[in-house]
Amino acid sequence: MKNKTNIFDMPYEKFVLNGPGTLTDSELLAIILRTGTKEASAVEVAREVLSLGEYPRDGILGLYDLSLEKLKSVRGIGQVKAVKLKALAELSMRMHKACAREVFCADKPSSVADYFMEELRHLEKETVILAGLNSKSNLIFQTRLSEGSVNMSLISPRNVFIEALERRAVNIILLHNHPSGDPTPSSADRNLTERIADIGELLEIRLLDHIVIGDNKYYSFRENGDLCRFS
Repeated sequence: MKNKTNIFDMPYEKFVLNGPGTLTDSELLAIILRTGTKEASAVEVAREVLSLGEYPRDGILGLYDLSLEKLKSVRGIGQVKAVKLKALAELSMRMHKACAREVFCADKPSSVADYFMEELRHLEKETVILAGLNSKSNLIFQTRLSEGSVNMSLISPRNVFIEALERRAVNIILLHNHPSGDPTPSSADRNLTERIADIGELLEIRLLDHIVIGDNKYYSFRENGDLCRFS
């Protein structure tokens, strides 16, 4: 006799009855996947997807790092489902950023770091972002100055200030990530910060901060007193 399916083994029904907080990561992912294979349920396929992530970004965080090809290596995950999973990761990052923007405060390094954290901390290559602010300290633009650089000394102050002048920024903030997860600034980071601050003082475009993003942690030159003489 065939066993009756327990409704609590069905993620969609469990969600409707008890809410999303009662579901595991694999059950929530199974709702996105909808179907499994002949041999494995959607939940089991979801568990295998979650097992692909590597420490320190394992489990659900692994979705940020996994390529489409890696996801498609799981039986039951084709192109469509792989794209859905990557879209889910991208949406979660954008939702975090939208929430952070509501309380964004350029004068608080923790607020700035929180706003850019999800965008930068998952990247495998060093990426440099320039943020421009108006006279009211509102964020008016952000742009990627470099991607894949292994040394901050490769960033040209000229490019920084061309962007700032063209977009009429009054103040700027420089940010970049350390893929190692350790936000401790290098000597090249410190040298560039000093050069940008010096030039900014002459051009009357103040460098408010240089923030290095690690894995869920950051280093702020301003917060650590490294920009005091330019305040």
